Amino acid sequence: MEDDKILEAHKTEEDVFENNIRPQSLKEYVGQKEITDNLHVFIEAAKIRDESLDHVLLYGPPGLGKTTLAHIIANELGVHIKTASGPSIEKSGDLAAILSTLEPGDVLFIDEIHRMPKFIEEILYPAMEDFEMDLVLNSDGKSRNLKIDLPPFTLVGATTRAGDISSPLRDRFGIVSKLNYYSEDELTQIVKRTSRVLSMPIEEEAARLIAKRCRKTPRIANRLFKRIRDFALVAGQETIDFELANDSLKRLKVDDYGLDAIDIEYLKSLIEKFNGGPVGVETIATSIGEEPSTVEDVVEPFLLQEGFIKRTPRGRVVCEKAYDHLKIAHNSSLF
Repeated sequence: MEDDKILEAHKTEEDVFENNIRPQSLKEYVGQKEITDNLHVFIEAAKIRDESLDHVLLYGPPGLGKTTLAHIIANELGVHIKTASGPSIEKSGDLAAILSTLEPGDVLFIDEIHRMPKFIEEILYPAMEDFEMDLVLNSDGKSRNLKIDLPPFTLVGATTRAGDISSPLRDRFGIVSKLNYYSEDELTQIVKRTSRVLSMPIEEEAARLIAKRCRKTPRIANRLFKRIRDFALVAGQETIDFELANDSLKRLKVDDYGLDAIDIEYLKSLIEKFNGGPVGVETIATSIGEEPSTVEDVVEPFLLQEGFIKRTPRGRVVCEKAYDHLKIAHNSSLF
């Protein structure tokens, strides 16, 4: 069915892997304690009132658990979840097809909600506020309005770019939460949980090593664990120890700070081709053969957070920490 294609279009092999290791309840969820504590209260209050939960907006860098939280919200409410991505909803009929499948109380999760077309946003407003949708139908050169009543539902939107969401849409979310990077202890817990779920034991030291090198991001921690598990299986090891984990990370070109080949290429390009900046993101992206959106959403957030680069009105500038990390000589008076 057409709506099934819209709902599943953005599913990848990585999504399937994450579904297998995804926690199912707020109690199982590691990290983001303030957000999960508040969500528990809001969900319980909605159940006591026998109403649908207010619409929820989750934002923050990729891989911090926005999709996982959306599924947990549905599980905690005891309802179904329908998923879609902003770019896949191209016309009003696409949105109507999705909304028409909802049952009372269901959760509709829209990933990359900032990439929804503007006119789709405007159709969504009455659906969010009044649980109704107004469509304009054209046939035989005539147009007529069709009003569709919708069951109460909860929209959970996820975005890596909260600033790209229009104010009218953002204002219609009753619960807005920013997900932050994880601590080393939290990530160690996540790696150990993943090892239990996938039946591949890991030593404490090895789990903590992955936690140190995963850019403070659970998705990357789980991805690294998956690859290290492959090395362990081929080597005939039944347990991942520190030596195997360290050797595997070297082969994966993940350095002591968690920077990978693209991060290093980005920093070296900024230093060697552009004298350390300032330079625009489009120019940097072209120099390393990546899309500007990939650079902004995937590469830069961690580098900014950790002080390797900074944004200025004139463009990106490399910081002293990057020179030190890459062991590249620099003129310290510049800093």
